[in-house]
Amino acid sequence: MRLNEIRYTDSRPVDGYGPGFFRIGGEVVEGPVTVLPTGVAPWGGYADTAALIAAVGVLDVVFVGTGAQIVHIPAAFREAIEAAGIGVEIMSSPAACRTYNVLLSEGRRVGLALIPV
Repeated sequence: MRLNEIRYTDSRPVDGYGPGFFRIGGEVVEGPVTVLPTGVAPWGGYADTAALIAAVGVLDVVFVGTGAQIVHIPAAFREAIEAAGIGVEIMSSPAACRTYNVLLSEGRRVGLALIPV
């Protein structure tokens, strides 16, 4: 078996998470957060679509981590993001982090909007 070191180009991977926080590229960020090709920033929740929509052109899909369990998101949130041409995938935050890291390592144009576990 051959092992290759993963190299991330512009974006930072999610290194870990716990109650109320995420560790992104070695930095601990508390509370809800967006992880986009343009950077890492606090997220205001489902009413806050501005940063996600601003990433149009550098982002193809955003994984929305809904916390420890997968839950429905507001239709207005999904509609606003999809109207900008960005795909939306809903999953638990742990699953969103894992999926994001895999696709990021492949050079895909992905982002995260995460609610802590």
